[in-house]
Amino acid sequence: MDGISLYFYDGKQCDPKKCSGRKLARFGLARQVFKLNALPPASIVLMPTTRKVLSRDDLATAGKSGLAVLDLSWKATGDNFPAGIKESRQRALPFLLAANPVNYGKPFILSSVEAFSAALIILGYRAQAEELLSKFTWGHTFLTLNREPLEEYEKATDATGIIEAQGMFI
Repeated sequence: MDGISLYFYDGKQCDPKKCSGRKLARFGLARQVFKLNALPPASIVLMPTTRKVLSRDDLATAGKSGLAVLDLSWKATGDNFPAGIKESRQRALPFLLAANPVNYGKPFILSSVEAFSAALIILGYRAQAEELLSKFTWGHTFLTLNREPLEEYEKATDATGIIEAQGMFI
């Protein structure tokens, strides 16, 4: 696969029919793991509970070691994400609205495919993000709903720029 390698930890909390991570795995667009320590050790892990935001500063690491998400149910997990992932690897995404049918319109409560896609756009891999979203009937809606923020985040050259851009939307 051209682009950034994608991995997801499957916490087996989602409805298998609605799990965006599993669907990406079926298409060969992301690799599924069942243990946290099976994620590549230097990969960037998207965590909504961390303070450091994903930015172009992370491009070299993501390009070399990949991006990872924790595919868990927001309802079951809340803010209690698994421990054991070094803080230095954790990154949060800036303000975005969910477009998936389960959490439509809710800020920050993204599905795995939405998180991957937002991260890829921030890192300059829009084509790869669009490919992921094309596998979902509502995928284009994510891009439409978040058009302005994603364009601003895509322009940002570092974490400070991402935070400044986010300020325009919250």
